[in-house]
Amino acid sequence: MKRKKKIVSKRRKKKKVEVEKISLKKKIKFYSEKLKLLKKEIHKAIVGQDEVVDSVLKALISNGHVLLEGVPGIAKTFLVRVLARAVKGATFSRIQFTPDLLPSDITGITIYEKGKGFYVKKGPVFANFVLGDEINRAPPKVQSAMLQVMQEREVTIGNETFKLPKPFLVLATQNPLEQKGVYPLPEAQVDRFLFKVLVFYPTKEEEKIIIDQNIDVKSMEEFGIKKVISLNDILEMQSIVKKIFISEEVKDYITSLVEATRYPKKYDLELGKYIRWGASPRASIFLALGGRATAFMDGRDFVIPDDVKSVAKDVLRHRIILTYEGRAKEISTDQIVEEILERVPVK
Repeated sequence: MKRKKKIVSKRRKKKKVEVEKISLKKKIKFYSEKLKLLKKEIHKAIVGQDEVVDSVLKALISNGHVLLEGVPGIAKTFLVRVLARAVKGATFSRIQFTPDLLPSDITGITIYEKGKGFYVKKGPVFANFVLGDEINRAPPKVQSAMLQVMQEREVTIGNETFKLPKPFLVLATQNPLEQKGVYPLPEAQVDRFLFKVLVFYPTKEEEKIIIDQNIDVKSMEEFGIKKVISLNDILEMQSIVKKIFISEEVKDYITSLVEATRYPKKYDLELGKYIRWGASPRASIFLALGGRATAFMDGRDFVIPDDVKSVAKDVLRHRIILTYEGRAKEISTDQIVEEILERVPVK
């Protein structure tokens, strides 16, 4: 009798797992289609930049933050505004980082007013989508306050601690050209960004389209951007992404990629001599997370090695620290990642 009960119990559990799996596949298919709609709305205003838009959406459903690097005038700021506009109920704020900025200008402050007493005035960081424009222009104290907010997703003002709204996405930008009046982000702080995305110039054909529909000629309303997803949709997607399956073989591939940044001789990397420090364990976590987000966007409930490869540069480029010789020879971390992807085998 007991044996029969155990067999029935095992069958029920197996059936429950199968039902959950079917349900997960349906959810992934449903929400991946919603993401395609969101991407379509973004491209009503943003010309080209497909890889950049994909990376931002992957970060959004992974509950991670993005550091965008590129020359001025290539729609880094505009991208965040358009994204926020396409999400129902989303709040957006922009923080312009300058050398005279204080941490309280970001987080908020306790104010005393006669007849009212002390009360808290929350800062611009209390929004779903926060644009940190030119984050490397602010002094280290301000940068640290911002990155603490990103990590802990809460703010302490006076004696009170406030949770930030969910979802919460920070897209910080920095200009790689200017060297004066900037405070480069320390490596340990840059490591907290899920992705570092490089934004490049548009193609000649794309630029012709930009001439006709640039934001100085058209207002935001004229682009006709529809609100195609809600905040709850984003939270649901973030929950689903965590459930996407990663096999032991893919985990082994991820850890091998990260290991190659630390022990380049083991993988016969020619550019390995230019690596001073390899990637932290956070890189392995984020490669897995980015791989899951890529699988989700492709409508799959499992990760393949190509998913990991597609996010490898975004995850690793800011986690590999070069030697002085490497910097002098203008070796890029992207070159090193490319060699790692060539040398590390997929089992």
